[in-house]
Amino acid sequence: MRRLPILLATLGVLALIVVSLFVGSYDIDLRSLFTDPEARRMFFISRVPRTLALVLAAAAMAVSGVIMQMLVQNRFVEPTTTGTSEWAALGVLLLTLLAPAASPLLKMGAASAFAFLGAMVFLFVLQRIALKSQVIVPIVGIMLGALISSLTLYLASTYQLLQTLATWRSGGFSSVVRGTYEPLWVVGIIVIGLYLAADRFTIAGLGRDTATSLGLPYRRIMFIGLTMVALATGVTTVVVGFLPFLGLIIPNLVSMARGDDIRSNLPWVVLSSVALMIACDLVGRTLVAPLEIPATVVLGAVGAVVFVAMILRQRKKAHV
Repeated sequence: MRRLPILLATLGVLALIVVSLFVGSYDIDLRSLFTDPEARRMFFISRVPRTLALVLAAAAMAVSGVIMQMLVQNRFVEPTTTGTSEWAALGVLLLTLLAPAASPLLKMGAASAFAFLGAMVFLFVLQRIALKSQVIVPIVGIMLGALISSLTLYLASTYQLLQTLATWRSGGFSSVVRGTYEPLWVVGIIVIGLYLAADRFTIAGLGRDTATSLGLPYRRIMFIGLTMVALATGVTTVVVGFLPFLGLIIPNLVSMARGDDIRSNLPWVVLSSVALMIACDLVGRTLVAPLEIPATVVLGAVGAVVFVAMILRQRKKAHV
């Protein structure tokens, strides 16, 4: 009976995945899937890759948020509130300028390297600021991200790459087809890695002094954690763009409901993130059909409301 809630949640997510597979401007149903070769071709070239990209990208950002929050010891951080995603976009843009014909794999490498650099800059700045409130931490990250975003925008404007930059940052899934989303499978390795190393990240979240006194190789765990975040952020940025707030709101909502055990929370974090991402995509696909609102626009609106509510809740607790 203890596994019943997670089984029901899994069934709910599977139901959303099935709905996602059959919703879109091209009419595909079960009958046409077996009788119409064109419908079957569209299903496997477009619908299946798009739905898998939604699942994998959501898992990537959620897991990145969990790792960042443990390493920084702050519940309000994730790649889009630490500037990491903006650094990844800058990396892709610079590689595009220097090597326009670079392969998607090289772009992912550049995005991941710059995302890692951005995370290190964020931690470097944090260590030199006297923080009086947890809320200041994401504000510092958002300001650093805005600075990098301004530089990226200036370069894109100067070299006529504004449209390309807008595509990366829109977080759209409409262009995802077979052959473009497969690198996101690396997220599966990161999720497994986090699950296996959950106890170490939990100890690292207690702070350097405590972690070191308990025999944990703190620097090595920090390096591994930041590498996992950078890899997930870089690959996701190149394939589908930014997914704002997903890695922030879901881990926090799960922690509020279940406590702070990373290992037991991880399945719930992944399932909840996938459910929210698919729901936002379905809203974007059906609200103005046959046109489409990018899933991240819907996600950004939902995430911003929840983010503000969490900050107000934190302030209320601080004044109790």
